[in-house]
Amino acid sequence: MIFAFIKVVHVVACLLMILVVLLQTGRGAGLSVFGGGGDSLITTPTGSSFMRNLTAILAGTFACTSIFMTLLSSRAGMSSVTSRVPAPPPVSAPASPSSPEAQSQGPANQPGVPGQSAPIKPAGHK
Repeated sequence: MIFAFIKVVHVVACLLMILVVLLQTGRGAGLSVFGGGGDSLITTPTGSSFMRNLTAILAGTFACTSIFMTLLSSRAGMSSVTSRVPAPPPVSAPASPSSPEAQSQGPANQPGVPGQSAPIKPAGHK
């Protein structure tokens, strides 16, 4: 409920800020394409104080709603993408050999031990 309200305020502030900035006269209005007029850049009036104050208020509103929406969305449900994926089933440990001969041979001589591969024979030899 509050997130939707903040989102509406955020969008309205964005649209109004775009409109207010476009309505203001540019500082470089006296500049032609890299030509003269640069000396009047600092002394050129930038518009009414109302437009400057409204732009500052809208920019502050935009910043505050951005931060507030980030905080609200990070706490929404306190879940991540990985928490939605089902966990894999637990893997059971392989049965240990019960005979003493199998234990004395060790894992290096047992077939099917991971990490070991069968010897590769050349293609022309049998």
